[in-house]
Amino acid sequence: MASSSPAHSQDCAPEGPNGGLPSVKSGVSDESMKLKKEISLLNGVCLIVGNMIGSGIFVSPKGVLIYSGSYGLSLIVWTVGGIFSVFGALCYAELGTTITKSGASYAYILEAFGGFMAFIRLWTSLLIIEPTSQAVIAITFSNYMVQPIFPTCIAPYLANRLLAAACICLLTFVNCAYVKWGTRVQDFFTYAKVIALIAVIITGLVKLGGGYTQNFEGVFEGSSTDPGDIALALYSALFSYSGWDTLNFVTEEIKSPERNLPLAIAISMPIVTVIYILTNVAYYTVLPIPAILDSDAVAVTFADQVFGVMNWTIPLAVALSCFGGLNASILAASRLFFVGSREGHLPDYLCMIHVTRYTPIPALLFNGAMALVYLCVEDIFKLINYYSFSYWFFVGLSILGQLYLRWKQPDRERPLKLSLFFPIIFCFLTVFLVVVPLYSDTVNSLIGIGIALSGVPVYFLCCYTPAHKRPMWIRKFIAKFGLLIQKVCYSVLTEMDTNDKAK
Repeated sequence: MASSSPAHSQDCAPEGPNGGLPSVKSGVSDESMKLKKEISLLNGVCLIVGNMIGSGIFVSPKGVLIYSGSYGLSLIVWTVGGIFSVFGALCYAELGTTITKSGASYAYILEAFGGFMAFIRLWTSLLIIEPTSQAVIAITFSNYMVQPIFPTCIAPYLANRLLAAACICLLTFVNCAYVKWGTRVQDFFTYAKVIALIAVIITGLVKLGGGYTQNFEGVFEGSSTDPGDIALALYSALFSYSGWDTLNFVTEEIKSPERNLPLAIAISMPIVTVIYILTNVAYYTVLPIPAILDSDAVAVTFADQVFGVMNWTIPLAVALSCFGGLNASILAASRLFFVGSREGHLPDYLCMIHVTRYTPIPALLFNGAMALVYLCVEDIFKLINYYSFSYWFFVGLSILGQLYLRWKQPDRERPLKLSLFFPIIFCFLTVFLVVVPLYSDTVNSLIGIGIALSGVPVYFLCCYTPAHKRPMWIRKFIAKFGLLIQKVCYSVLTEMDTNDKAK
């Protein structure tokens, strides 16, 4: 098995007895210094569903329709996208039960291909994917919360960003307090957004049953026959389905992960696929194609048409959806940085946990700080275009790692073992998902590649280079800063998994 050597894993940690942060664990029982398994099956389902169903299905489900050209073809594309996403989720179910580490694709790439590729995956997440997506979700939340206050004009820029910052800070605090607080917030807001979508679905189906079928006459008229357009439509659908890997970021905190991880995925994926398809059917029943393509928020336009005085419920539902999605993203991203630190790819103090609350407070604060920094970028929505290539590349690489481990370690225990048909098909699909952005958005894709490659010198300077070869003042500064973080956050270093370490 290719993985980073112990020497390299410890090299980018701050100074201490072994080149890392001085440990103060001795006063606390070893058993207590691990993340607790507090995520139940229901919590897992809510995490996946809550992260997959973001604001997109409320605001802009028109990406598929633009390129497909007709209601009939767009519904087929949504269905195919759901099926392919199930393939990817099933592959991650096998990976998550075989490699029982948190961190999702980072952990799987580390296990299969070693520290260098895993670090590049971590670097792109740290630098662009996680903080950008969280900042965008927070801004979308803020937009819909202030909309009733400024109904006839655009809300002040500063007010919008301050509310977004308050949202990030509040959810960071909730997740720092207790894991259970974070999962309860997630459960509540997942219920809220699903109920809102069920209301949209029921309204649309009642209209459809009442004879509103004119929008479905000639349902395939105008369908695009251009393979490039169909590819872009499928790409839009698959991007809307992204988020099925959320639970894999917190594998170590799931109760009975061998059972609950694949079961949560098996429950969540059909729910989201059915909700997406039926929600679009409801939209298509009430709104003609031009109305959908011209709308900045399709669900709001839908509510204006059919909800009457209750149309205010949809902007509220969008805000609640964003709040829940942001909570899931914060929970997942903090665990990614936590695991990256534990593997030696980030400073040691990011893998510390609070001595009584058992939450990774330094990792959560780091993640929140990065998101707040990106809120200061005025054109934040442009940054999100840079990471499509990298995101799908690393998802595909982790599935390729699944095939590699099947070949390299055929006798390894696998509680869930899929037919090779699923990872092979999904690997071909991710090739498509990597090529499409290069074709449709070449400049932004190349910028995304450049951002990923910027991690190469960082890896060799900060992780590969032995600690004793770094300037002494840097080593002392990192060690002292780490000790300060340790005291302020009342946290200590978590244990490495001794079984994994032995491998």
